[in-house]
Amino acid sequence: MSHTNRYYEHPARYTEAEWQARVQLAAMYRIFAYLKWDEAIYNHISLRVPGDPGHYLMNPFGLHYSEVCASNLVKVNLDGRIVDHSDWPINPAGVTFHGAIHGHVPQGHCVMHVHTTATQAVCCLKDGLSFSNFYAAQLYGKIAYHDFEGITVHADEGERILASAGDKPVLLLRNHGPVVIGATLAQAFSLMWLVNRACEIQLASQSMGPVIELPAAVLERCVTDSLSLDPKYGAGEDVFAAFTRLVDKVDPGYRH
Repeated sequence: MSHTNRYYEHPARYTEAEWQARVQLAAMYRIFAYLKWDEAIYNHISLRVPGDPGHYLMNPFGLHYSEVCASNLVKVNLDGRIVDHSDWPINPAGVTFHGAIHGHVPQGHCVMHVHTTATQAVCCLKDGLSFSNFYAAQLYGKIAYHDFEGITVHADEGERILASAGDKPVLLLRNHGPVVIGATLAQAFSLMWLVNRACEIQLASQSMGPVIELPAAVLERCVTDSLSLDPKYGAGEDVFAAFTRLVDKVDPGYRH
């Protein structure tokens, strides 16, 4: 029996659509661990339950990303209350803006938040992201900022985060880290890849001297030509599939 067939047998309490979403989200947690985008047991990737916009899935608080699997993901409502059995709690800091986004942003099916060194460093810069490299150019017009208010455990900040994000898919929490909002899991991953690489290149280039800021006309053309984010071209599904194959080789156990 193949790994795929074995691990896609799901408990009867889940619909087929929810189980598929659970497997894909668990795969994404393993991909983040593979890329070293994890932060001990902290930070979050959340995903709406298909056909059930009032609930979303997130990681159990206490497990490393490499331990997340389809069956231990936690289903919560928009108020952050666990609505299904879970052996693990959830981190309140992950509810504040994840729930707000899932509840109020129609295209906010997936929300990702990381604390990678490069992204948090850029969030600490007064001028934020510099549109001076290949990756940042594809994010032109897609970035918003939110001022630091402390640890995101207060519900009222969720409303202010929503207001700060507006219609932008990338929100840089100043002094904190990026939040990415995607219409799909794969699209959110593509956005986070661009954000992380843009920040890595910015730190490397700015350490050597002044950077060349790109003109608006060139940036606008780059956004138009960035087909990796366009649903007509899969919006990152091929990249997601490639990384899923990589983590399957390491440990396909996330599928159970």
